[in-house]
Amino acid sequence: MAPAPDPASEPQAGPEARPEGTAGLDADARALASTLRLRILRMCLDEPLTNRELADRLGKNPATVLHHVRTLVDREFLAADPVRRGARGSREVPYRATRKSWRAPDFPGKWQLMLSTFVEEVAEADPESVRMTRLGVRLSAAEHDELMSRVDAFFGELAARRPTPDGRPYSILFALHEDAGRLPRG
Repeated sequence: MAPAPDPASEPQAGPEARPEGTAGLDADARALASTLRLRILRMCLDEPLTNRELADRLGKNPATVLHHVRTLVDREFLAADPVRRGARGSREVPYRATRKSWRAPDFPGKWQLMLSTFVEEVAEADPESVRMTRLGVRLSAAEHDELMSRVDAFFGELAARRPTPDGRPYSILFALHEDAGRLPRG
């Protein structure tokens, strides 16, 4: 479920303004097909960050990060904030996530990419902050549909919320899959 757009974080021309059709969706999928790019989007969600700040936080070469930032800007996943002066008067461009990725359609390999990104991020987290639950259930088709409707509504509500200025940042991964190991054999 797509959240209501947040006018303060949306670019002026949204994805629906682009007359690209399938080619645009494919280009968006390619832009998102990188754990590094997904991490950049997450880091720029609450505060605008410059290429140098992103490179420092990610432990990557600034030139490498700049390639990824430009790809995300080109596809309107990131938007540049006004230029600011940095140390020694240098020109810095801070970037902010537009939240367009929340509305991006699925693409082949998306779940593997999201899981890999989550594993990278949780590896950096304070172990005391990590809480996970794993549960096996059996659901009818109607129960499955009800569960997904409730989960989609809840995540949509969270995505549409304005960030709490002094709130602590968290990352959430929800995964539901058919448990192939529990399926009848034969």
